[in-house]
Amino acid sequence: MIGLIFGDTSFPIEILKKIKKKKIKYLIIDLTKSKKFKKDINSYSISIGQFGKIIKILKQNNCKKVLFAGKVLKPNFSKLNFDLKGIYYMPRIIKAAKLGDAAILKEIIKILNQQSVKTISSISFNRELSLKRGNYSKIKPNEEDKKDILKAIATLNKLGKYNFSQGTIVRNKKVIAIEGKGGTEKMLKKSKSKKFKNSGVLVKFPKKKQDLRLDLPTVGLKTLKQCKVIGLKGIVLKNKQNIFLDKKKCINFANKNKMFITVK
Repeated sequence: MIGLIFGDTSFPIEILKKIKKKKIKYLIIDLTKSKKFKKDINSYSISIGQFGKIIKILKQNNCKKVLFAGKVLKPNFSKLNFDLKGIYYMPRIIKAAKLGDAAILKEIIKILNQQSVKTISSISFNRELSLKRGNYSKIKPNEEDKKDILKAIATLNKLGKYNFSQGTIVRNKKVIAIEGKGGTEKMLKKSKSKKFKNSGVLVKFPKKKQDLRLDLPTVGLKTLKQCKVIGLKGIVLKNKQNIFLDKKKCINFANKNKMFITVK
């Protein structure tokens, strides 16, 4: 039995498809605001403050392994419903929340580990969604693109270990934007240029000292389309440290729009 602790985004849906195809026994701890998995008979919609209930469900079902996938946003702690264990653990969660959304999940992992529940990689069942080193589009980065890529990687490397940024946009060797708390989508919307078309790059690498079992940089067709709208030429990811959704559609879109998809 595997415990699937799911937040928002489409990545959890891909995991669930694979789990069902392999006929692996599972249960879902649904942390989404919309109760996305409520129709699944193995799903439990639970508040992040109900640690006692989460642990009880995992132990009752003999779940010794869990997998985290999807985005779990920092909650409004004043509006959460707590059980006794939730009250006990919440000071640790609130402290972690000051470091960003990913820090919340890291703290939950520590708590579960203390309960003899091991956390496995989010791509344990979907290795095909993580791209290896190489170029996946017909178009390859030219010399100017490579300079932008190097600048973007250097920028991300200079960020502090507690910084929540996984992405940056560079055009003509100038940093246009660095991902903030609003995520990649918000960063892209703010970076639209009327002057440039098919120029510049989005680089998404894991954060420093990131727990690679969760919160890997994720891109999909929506990301490619947003990059096209703001005039970027390509996307760069890190070897085996990414989640790439809609692979065929993304490659077709990139080829059609003379964009590149590169993994370093």
